[in-house]
Amino acid sequence: MDLETLKSFNWSVMTPEFIILGVTALLTLLDLFMSKKQDRRILGWIGIVGIFAAIISVTSLLGTEATSILDDTFTLDAFGKSFKLILLAGAALVMFLAISYEAKDGLEEYRGEFYYLFLTALLGAMIMTSSGDLITLFVGLELLSISSYILAGIRKHNLKSNESAMKYVINGGISTAITLFGMSYVYGLSGSTNLFEIANILSGITDGQQAYLLGLAFLMILVGLSFKLAAAPFHMWAPDVYQGAPTPVTAFLSVISKTAGFVIIIRILIAVFYNAAPGVSGEGILFQMHDYLAVIAAVTMIIGNVVALKQTNIKRMFAYSSIAHAGYILVALTTLSSNMIYSIWFYLLAYMLMNLGAFAVIQVVAGQSDEARIADFAGLYRRSPVLAVLMGILLVSLAGFPGTAGFIGKLNIFVGAFYGTPHYVLASIMIATTVVSYFYYFGVMTQMFFRPASDERKLNIPFGIVVVLLVAVVGSVLFGIMPNIALDFLNNLQ
Repeated sequence: MDLETLKSFNWSVMTPEFIILGVTALLTLLDLFMSKKQDRRILGWIGIVGIFAAIISVTSLLGTEATSILDDTFTLDAFGKSFKLILLAGAALVMFLAISYEAKDGLEEYRGEFYYLFLTALLGAMIMTSSGDLITLFVGLELLSISSYILAGIRKHNLKSNESAMKYVINGGISTAITLFGMSYVYGLSGSTNLFEIANILSGITDGQQAYLLGLAFLMILVGLSFKLAAAPFHMWAPDVYQGAPTPVTAFLSVISKTAGFVIIIRILIAVFYNAAPGVSGEGILFQMHDYLAVIAAVTMIIGNVVALKQTNIKRMFAYSSIAHAGYILVALTTLSSNMIYSIWFYLLAYMLMNLGAFAVIQVVAGQSDEARIADFAGLYRRSPVLAVLMGILLVSLAGFPGTAGFIGKLNIFVGAFYGTPHYVLASIMIATTVVSYFYYFGVMTQMFFRPASDERKLNIPFGIVVVLLVAVVGSVLFGIMPNIALDFLNNLQ
């Protein structure tokens, strides 16, 4: 590719990625030359400025028509713009959590590394949202994954953090290998790595043996990416990793990493398998094998909610809650309804707000305790009434009560389950498991409002936590009362 060809590309569509890349490089150099005694929080503030600049850049591109560059390997379309906004907004809130986090267990020395490793992971997720090629998708996935492995074990002198990082690396490596193996089958059958070309070639497959291999590829990619989502029965790493990682990292894994996981699943499954090998029935592989998706969605909802009931550590409880929420979103993917993308996008937006807000409260209440017990929330209403009320609103939204974004998110998915071919069993399981979730969410509320406090000291709420809570609570209520704001926004995207 010559210089003139490179100049001809519309590089402005990659401005958000260039901003994050530039800020990451800047933070790396600053951390390298700063004195060891200097407070690294300044790096976090620079990172926040960079993220807001990227948000402004994405906003300025909202009116731009869908554009592809680099031989369609990078595509800026409505899908990419909408999910980038969720990723960047969530990343800004996680940065505020990180700035407010009191470092210990070796994290003091490596605090600077946290900020630019986090931005590197964010960059990988952003690349995935606009990838039009299997190679760029995989590069984005690995950029996110490798940074996440390091972040999970960044507290070098903490045994639980070391254990969580080891489990994460092993499970992540296995899932990557399975995913890559499935992609190799897709490449072998199509002779291309470009998603658009693959879709055209595979839609013409009529040979039974090739269709069989394509089915294997579908299952391997689905299983490999299910690890990334922490979908059952591939969820075993999540509770230990959530518990062992620092709270800002746990918040990042539960929201940013999970959003990126659904981005790559939608990109691959819809683009590659939607019309692939239609066969006699005239339906693509995705329709023919959606029963496998339905089983994973059902098992994920059941295991996530039922096992969460027995947890005493709140970060482990939220790990199983995160697994359950992945199951709800998989219901939308299974039904393949006409509003599937909107349902998934809105649910991830709502989940980002309510989950990050909850982790902000967890960070304040649990402090530096590795136990982070649910019992630590006892008497929170007496220690900090405002904090208890805000946490109560977020828990109600997570449970899916009317008037909150969580309720609208679940309602969109539930209604979508009856479009086309009705999925009565999945819809029933969704309702039943949502009711089960009330028990552990309200268990935390019982501790906050109806149990005596073991520690009467007032809680210090840092500025970063205040910002996260305000955004999370206002957003959860606003999108619960006026969800059309989000729908109109998506409809106006090009």
